Amino acid sequence: MTHSINTSMGGREWTMLVSLSVLWGGSFFFVGVAVADLPPLTIVTLRVSLAAILLWTTAIVRGLRPPKGLKIWAAFLGMGLLNNVIPFSLIVWGQTQIASGLASILNAATPIFTVVVAGIFLPDERVTPRRVLGVTVGFLGVVLMIGLPAINGTGVLAHSAVIAATLSYAFAGVFGRRFKKMGVNPLVSAAGQVTASSLFLAPVALTVDGPINLADLKLTVLGSVMGLAVFSTAIAYVLYFRILESAGATNLLLVTLLVPVSAILLGSLFLEEELRTVHYLGMAMIAAGLSVIDGRLWHRFKNKRH
Repeated sequence: MTHSINTSMGGREWTMLVSLSVLWGGSFFFVGVAVADLPPLTIVTLRVSLAAILLWTTAIVRGLRPPKGLKIWAAFLGMGLLNNVIPFSLIVWGQTQIASGLASILNAATPIFTVVVAGIFLPDERVTPRRVLGVTVGFLGVVLMIGLPAINGTGVLAHSAVIAATLSYAFAGVFGRRFKKMGVNPLVSAAGQVTASSLFLAPVALTVDGPINLADLKLTVLGSVMGLAVFSTAIAYVLYFRILESAGATNLLLVTLLVPVSAILLGSLFLEEELRTVHYLGMAMIAAGLSVIDGRLWHRFKNKRH
């Protein structure tokens, strides 16, 4: 039995993808508040641990139960490593030495790696010239929108760390396709992944950052951590696995092109940050790249010409 996916996304998948980009783009707000009083690894650990509690509670209320098979939990462990532990740790370390703008640009290279990795390992997500062109145009739009000045004066190791994180995300997208074959509900997949991530990150955070007293934290910091856990992790990863199940790894990780758009638009709406011409041009390039990858407008144009 084959478990192929739709390489051209429908309205439902595009709606989920844009929603996911808003949830992940909004995480910049929450992190910006929380990082003033909490160390980075502690923030990440609280984020995935609280999300795990919320997701398992929701799953149990809906009549779903944690799987018992060792094979499934091994897969959760692999997904947690590839999708949270490795990339989160590398990006946190990288951002101690490079600007967040540059980190965002490098993170938006994820679809480029995903096109290659998925093309090698997944027969129904083959590399096509149209996909390569679309991802390249979208990535250049991100670079234009965020700005080239952020690239000046950075170290090779920090660059390499964030690039390695994007490669880990690409492998996570490919690895995560197995949950559909295993018949795991997307809600359970999301819960299992963040649970595995929590088990890895908790001892690391305690060793590196030390224990924290939640009672000493401001309400704004607690609210930001909850926002990260509920919206940018729990709800976001349910969408993540639903898109992965129906549209595949390459289409799913196009979200990293949309996250900077969401972050900049949210900053303009709520933080009174200025939108410049370069932002609109970058967003237009991202939209053009996504339309090339989607393919439907281009097929209609070709059919009209013939």
